[in-house]
Amino acid sequence: MQLKRSIWLWLLLFLAGGVVHVPAWAEEKQPSEGKVAVVNGAVITRVDLDRQMGFLQQRLRRWGMLLNESQLSNMKKKALEDLVDLELLYQESKNKGIQVDEASLDERIKALKKRFPKEGEYRDLLRKMNLSEDSMKFQIRREMATQQLVDEEIAQKVTVSDKEIREYYDGNANFFKEPEQVRASHILIKVDPNAGESKKAEARKKIEKIEEKLKAGADFSGLAKEFSECPSSVRGGDLGYFARGQMVRAFEEAAFASKPGQVSGIVETRFGYHLIKVEDKKPQSMIPFEVVRDRLEEYLTQEKIQKQLTSYIEGLKKKAKIERFLIENGK
Repeated sequence: MQLKRSIWLWLLLFLAGGVVHVPAWAEEKQPSEGKVAVVNGAVITRVDLDRQMGFLQQRLRRWGMLLNESQLSNMKKKALEDLVDLELLYQESKNKGIQVDEASLDERIKALKKRFPKEGEYRDLLRKMNLSEDSMKFQIRREMATQQLVDEEIAQKVTVSDKEIREYYDGNANFFKEPEQVRASHILIKVDPNAGESKKAEARKKIEKIEEKLKAGADFSGLAKEFSECPSSVRGGDLGYFARGQMVRAFEEAAFASKPGQVSGIVETRFGYHLIKVEDKKPQSMIPFEVVRDRLEEYLTQEKIQKQLTSYIEGLKKKAKIERFLIENGK
């Protein structure tokens, strides 16, 4: 399987962040003309930094992460370095004479606009990002040029041998273990955790009567469809396969202690009373190498690209004149 390098690099470099995310710091009211860095004469402004910070903060919010003041300060410094790196890569693309295909550029812009089907949404995005149509086109052009540079200079030259893939698989066996699993069906008679003793006794009698029917030879699936108060009743109580840690403890212990075809005794959990039938068991196993080979090739390729890209950027920095002017909170 061929790695879609350009797509991965687009994500790696946060290139999409500059064109589809609205700044989260709009209320900060920093002067738009303020410069935070100069890279070989090219100015990176406070607006550029705010835009990058907005993208990063949006990602963190999606992951449910909140940062304290110190962490936010460190993230701002990292965001500035990302912008410095991107500027260096763009300048190098110009030095190497990389030309962006106009048809591809137009297609990229059309694809972006399609993400905003309602009238005026795209213009609203540009206004919030303080960008004109022309400046947006310029942003996308430079991002495509940067992407093309990294593809040509690094990604297309990276290879991973079959030996490397196999060695990674053999050396990281724990990553590819499938845990022991049980496939079970159950019959549930619900009991509210706050129910009184009389309600609990009533539910217990119901499950005991069902247990008697099973002992008399009744079909488990049929009884589950008729009496179980779990949504799985429509499937005859079938819960599918599950590993340890996926069910409440008492239920899990009873299921893993039973043999295929065996029905447990009555099991009490916070949901109520259960009868559990184990349908099948799968012992712990290894995911076959053939199943994960392509994904491992992609992972190892990306890992090499990351390392080489970091080294490539460091080489550009050594030859560059970079000035940073990031001042926070007036300090």
